[in-house]
Amino acid sequence: MNVDEAGSVVTDRLELIPVEVGHAEEMARVLGDPVLHTFIGGEPEDVDALRARYTRWAKGSPDPDVVWLNRVIRLRSRGCLVGTVQATVGPGPVADVAWVVGSPWQGRGIAKEAAVAWVAWLRAQGIEEIRAHIHPANTASAAVAEAASLTPTETWQENEQRWSTTSPTPTPK
Repeated sequence: MNVDEAGSVVTDRLELIPVEVGHAEEMARVLGDPVLHTFIGGEPEDVDALRARYTRWAKGSPDPDVVWLNRVIRLRSRGCLVGTVQATVGPGPVADVAWVVGSPWQGRGIAKEAAVAWVAWLRAQGIEEIRAHIHPANTASAAVAEAASLTPTETWQENEQRWSTTSPTPTPK
């Protein structure tokens, strides 16, 4: 894995490239399956909604202590987009990550390869703790998190278990 000058993360099969508004049309097709929302809720967004979202992302977080990092996953051999990885970094050296791979591309190790590379890249940027929130019935996402060196914690948020690269220091009583 390496990072090129454009901020992309490159693996054997994938390229994680910064999201651009121009990706909205292709990503609307990639993310258009309602089954993708089984565990995260909501419904697929159309092209206009994705354009609006990607425009907001391009402006960056309104919180100066938080950075949004959003990448589309491109399958290098075919040049097509197949999903996304995201990280909300801060405040401090902490990142909350997420990944999604379009239904036709699932079961091929793409989410695993992307998440492993994404977590490694974030660690190389000095992020000390990387977290993901996973629904307990989403065994595929749990397997991806485990491959990316995240382990389940005792923390729950909105019916999702937090997975983390580190165990937070207990708060003194």
